[in-house]
Amino acid sequence: MANEITTDSAPALNTVRILIVGDVMLDRYWFGDVNRISPEAPVPIVRVNHREARLGGAANVARNAAALGAHTALLGVVGADEAGTEVEQMLESGGIHSYLQRDEAISTIVKLRVIGRQQQMVRIDFEEAPTDTVLRDKLEQFKTLLHDYDVIVLSDYAKGSLVAVADMIAAARAAGKVVMVDPKGDDFSRYAGATVLTPNKSEMRQIVGAWSSEEQLTAKARQLRADLRLDALLLTRSEEGMTLYTDGEQYHMPAAAREVFDVSGAGDTVIATMACMLGAGAGWKDAVQTANRAGGIVVGKLGTATVTREELFG
Repeated sequence: MANEITTDSAPALNTVRILIVGDVMLDRYWFGDVNRISPEAPVPIVRVNHREARLGGAANVARNAAALGAHTALLGVVGADEAGTEVEQMLESGGIHSYLQRDEAISTIVKLRVIGRQQQMVRIDFEEAPTDTVLRDKLEQFKTLLHDYDVIVLSDYAKGSLVAVADMIAAARAAGKVVMVDPKGDDFSRYAGATVLTPNKSEMRQIVGAWSSEEQLTAKARQLRADLRLDALLLTRSEEGMTLYTDGEQYHMPAAAREVFDVSGAGDTVIATMACMLGAGAGWKDAVQTANRAGGIVVGKLGTATVTREELFG
């Protein structure tokens, strides 16, 4: 591809300082063999022979940014439990600075996936919203921390950690920071004033309604960008690639995936890569092109995964 960034021309991502804020999760994977059906119910029996744990949610965004070499910090809430301790340990081993707060009243959000013969058989979620006291402390801590970072990424999984997202955006923008939001829910007004939003197709449809043509989609996207006072809107479109809408312009990138194995966490990879690129001074088109390539790489891997600098620019 013309003008593709290579290792020699890649921005100095190790100079970028990124603060990720949002819903922190622990992704657990139980792998096993499936050889028979349960006599108790018509379901397969998975005999577990291997277990893995990975950072999920906002922690996976941090993991992706750190894998690209950025100085990365994570602000969020976990429970005062074994899973929260495991998240802390994984952040430390990944070179991610932890500003996690431990909430005595809740359990850490855990997503447990049971995999049989490389196919997900079931997912079991454990989740509770953080308490008001911890969330107030988190907002004050955010306002203190944001001056030390170039880019702020707000990773909203609608689990309760970003109830003060409007205040966070206002404070970060007042401090002159790039504010990126991975949104959720049926009300995007709370994200008004951010630098860029990165909804997927289903999230976009929930906000603006269905579209029957590319022209109609463009009109709806431009109107949403204007209504929310965004510098840009990045629509991630799965097999259709992604489209960036800025003031009076749009830029479409076809999907870069060679083979899709698992789409879980792909949005985390996209926003983390864009954050690194924008923080290093790249323009919108270079940032989107690189993020699109990163997303194409990560969907070829099992589970929540990351892309290395060498894979991206090598």
